[in-house]
Amino acid sequence: MSTYPDDCKYTKEHEWIRADGATYVVGITSFAAEQLGDVTYVELPKVGKEVRQGEAAAAVESVKAASDIYAPAGGRVSEVNAALNDAPELVNQGPFTEGWFFKLDNVNTADLDSLMDATAYAAYVEAQH
Repeated sequence: MSTYPDDCKYTKEHEWIRADGATYVVGITSFAAEQLGDVTYVELPKVGKEVRQGEAAAAVESVKAASDIYAPAGGRVSEVNAALNDAPELVNQGPFTEGWFFKLDNVNTADLDSLMDATAYAAYVEAQH
């Protein structure tokens, strides 16, 4: 069973969100990256875009599938990981580190209450397979 960082919150769609000072970093989990296979393209949101919880904010394509990346919480996109434009494989190499997708500020922190912690997410993934 994979382990998931305790400092993240997780969605049922396999995104994670983690506080980073005044902003929150968003990415997909190692489980999602494994399920996608080799990531070949990432479409990032525009900086300044306002997103609502559960809204498609980015997209990813791999050798196996294409998938939307949903905002785990509402907020404003404050930064994107431009490194993914030239190196989308970073999503596979470090989904919780260098493979992050975007950062949010002005986050609706009440949205975070509905997300899973690492233990609950691990159980959710285990129950799915």
